[in-house]
Amino acid sequence: MNYNKKSVRDIDVSGKRVLVRCDFNVPQDESGRITDDIRIRSSLPTIRYLLESGAAVILCSHLGRPKGKADPKFSLAPVAKRLSELLQMPVPLAADVCGESARALAAELRPGAVMLLENVRFRPEEEKNDPAFARELASLADIYVNDAFGTAHRAHASTAGVAAYLPAVCGFLIQKEIAVMGKALTNPARPFAAVLGGAKVSDKLKLIDNLLGKCDSVLVCGGMAFTFIKAQGGAIGDSLCDDEKLELCRGLIEKARQTGTALLLPTDAVAADAFSADAHTQTVAADAIPAGWRGLDIGPATVQAYAAVIAKAGTVVWNGPAGVFEMPAFARGTEGIARAVAESHAVSIIGGGDSAAAVEQLGYAEKVTHVSTGGGASLEFLEGRELPGIACLLDA
Repeated sequence: MNYNKKSVRDIDVSGKRVLVRCDFNVPQDESGRITDDIRIRSSLPTIRYLLESGAAVILCSHLGRPKGKADPKFSLAPVAKRLSELLQMPVPLAADVCGESARALAAELRPGAVMLLENVRFRPEEEKNDPAFARELASLADIYVNDAFGTAHRAHASTAGVAAYLPAVCGFLIQKEIAVMGKALTNPARPFAAVLGGAKVSDKLKLIDNLLGKCDSVLVCGGMAFTFIKAQGGAIGDSLCDDEKLELCRGLIEKARQTGTALLLPTDAVAADAFSADAHTQTVAADAIPAGWRGLDIGPATVQAYAAVIAKAGTVVWNGPAGVFEMPAFARGTEGIARAVAESHAVSIIGGGDSAAAVEQLGYAEKVTHVSTGGGASLEFLEGRELPGIACLLDA
């Protein structure tokens, strides 16, 4: 995949109507109040640049899973309100996606003004990437900008389809994502270490496969480590294990040997006699977990060994927590990894999802080079897959 794409700076937007796909899929409480507006704030540099450059800006996004029906619970009204506060200007919300209300508002929109379309997923054609609907959306504008990295792995009408009908470039958010992660995959500062955690080994097999041969070391943690440990004949008690993937794990261990990538597995684990915050715990060898016990975090010796590798690294990619970090008794591994990444001098990339949440929660977000805004998208990017929402943009 070509990571070198044209951005908003590479085209003349003055006097043009610009359709911008943002990721405003923000969490809300029961009363519909936005509880975390980081995604809205992340889109401001692109929006402000376009407004200051004399563009009339038409924003669009999805929110939640309304399943193709107009559901007031998933309206973007709270987002329009928050945007108008942040931009300190009115942000009118169209009553529809590209119907009468949207067309009327877009027709009246002047350079330097902004509007927001209603939730694109209120139309069933959005997720089907229906060409007629994509053309309808595109007819509102002269230029298309994708700045929603979180949905770049989806081939939907508003993330990829509209690019067939308009010149398409990326916003600053996507530009940063592909610059930082693209460089890590093609030309990393070495040594290059990847820390891969999370519960399900099936989610990370493609990622490990893609990184073997590219990385100097892959540090495996989280629940998925136990499938690897069992694949090598270890005793894992009641720990998480995907028995169908044992053979694949053996294949990856062999591939690591052949490619010269050090594949590290935990040597000790914090085991519990139940999956609960107040279970009895003990630290044991990761390949000698007693029957009836389950590993819920990496142990202190593993944290120390992994931290030593991270400290020497030139590039670190981290995707997936080291244990059940939502429970304090099993959060030390994830905290230890987060601290090691934050204190290292490496180019550090946190690949979205739970690891991004952990870094934010622990207050280390400012100390890492880049926290990806997309969970699934960053995973597919690091797996080396082509992302439809980026592939459709004009090459630089």
